[in-house]
Amino acid sequence: MPRAGLSWEKLIQAGAVLADSEGFSALTLAALARQFDVKLASLYAHVRNSDDLKAGVALLALDLLAQWAEAAVAGRTGKEAVVALAEAHRRFAGEHPGLFEAARFPLSAEQAAGSGGPRLARTMLAALRGYELSEADQVHAVRLLGSFFLGFSLLERSGSFAHSQPEPGQSWRRGLDALDVTFTNWKTT
Repeated sequence: MPRAGLSWEKLIQAGAVLADSEGFSALTLAALARQFDVKLASLYAHVRNSDDLKAGVALLALDLLAQWAEAAVAGRTGKEAVVALAEAHRRFAGEHPGLFEAARFPLSAEQAAGSGGPRLARTMLAALRGYELSEADQVHAVRLLGSFFLGFSLLERSGSFAHSQPEPGQSWRRGLDALDVTFTNWKTT
């Protein structure tokens, strides 16, 4: 019988908070059981296992990141849209480090299809509308954007840029300028 007051939604929300404060790797059923002051077995009425919990947090993370991206890109095209999209990703990584990591948790095909991931991909495609890219090249461009957003954010969050000048924001802006030049001059091969 499910414990009164606990629910799937409550566990996922608490998991998201725990992931942001302690790191996604710290998200375990045992940690949530301690947080709710319940026996571990009580959680199994709401989640199947640890992967189920992590997938739920990943789905929440993707939905939230998609919301941030959609709001950032709304009404913008070309470089302005790409920069706004990039800033939304970087800010999300800074404000929600655990959820940023959770957004990369492997999901089943069914879970991924129903997640914020496809919305995020559509938003990235919308940001690229101002560039004259073929449909095939749009896929490459979305992958390039995702790689830049993820790679830069992970390196920045881990402190990799903390020991040299200039400050990371300058490199971030130069990278976005380079992406704009790349997309503007993209030639189909």
